[in-house]
Amino acid sequence: MKRPLCLQRWLHAATALLALSGVAFVALKIKEHAGQIDISGFSADTWSLLIVLALVYGGANVLLARAWWNLLKQHKLQVPWQWALKTYGVSQINKYIPGNIFHLAGRQAIGMAAGLGAQPLARCSLWELMLIAAIGGVFGILAAPLQWHQVSLGMAIGLWALAMTVSIALLRNLGAHSLSRALGWQAGFLWISSVVFMVVLKLMAPADALQSPEWPILWGAYILAWLAGLLSPGAPAGVGVREAVLLLLLSGHFAQADLLLAVVVGRVITASGDLLFYLYALTLRAQHAVIND
Repeated sequence: MKRPLCLQRWLHAATALLALSGVAFVALKIKEHAGQIDISGFSADTWSLLIVLALVYGGANVLLARAWWNLLKQHKLQVPWQWALKTYGVSQINKYIPGNIFHLAGRQAIGMAAGLGAQPLARCSLWELMLIAAIGGVFGILAAPLQWHQVSLGMAIGLWALAMTVSIALLRNLGAHSLSRALGWQAGFLWISSVVFMVVLKLMAPADALQSPEWPILWGAYILAWLAGLLSPGAPAGVGVREAVLLLLLSGHFAQADLLLAVVVGRVITASGDLLFYLYALTLRAQHAVIND
């Protein structure tokens, strides 16, 4: 669909302004949270691992871009993968702008400027939110032993595996193969995010504070906190909400000082990873031709 040149210019200007605002807000958040950390006790090995974790988290955003690309396919919007990756990367940083919707608005504007239909793009955004909220809730099953001691870890893992299998199978049986693939990519991102936080907590807490059998519970707690941030209107990238829920869920299992430090360091890592993903997306050369069936 060809749009008037004037409208295209306005859309491009709007996306550029959103991106600049997103970068400014994420830089402020990194500075704010970094100022709360006493780094004097960090060794060179700790610094190296934290940098690696930021790179891993930034790279995990590619999975979210892959999920969005599959959602575009599901809605008959056929675009090159590299275009989808660049579009997702340069718009995702906008989630740090207060309002928690501007990353979605950014993708909408970029897509419309490229000639994609407004309604299918909006439906993709809706499905993106619904799927990741659903899969986040499924992961939350893993944290059930934190609140209900009669639920064993083995039982929680079994219920989680069953819910995951049923969700993917249901979508496939309905013929929504692209949706099921999107769900899988989103699940991969959430799991990597939770592992990143787990490693941070292990670095900040005493060596014996976190045992390997407890890892799935921690994954579930982190993803529940992430989901709470996602569903909180107005919270940029879930800032504040995610941290509060993590403290609520885990305060009885870790020393509060260690947990607070891990939460703040974790936020610096995720914000830095998002910024790295944005910078990477800027380097991509996306094809200009977008095929809209």
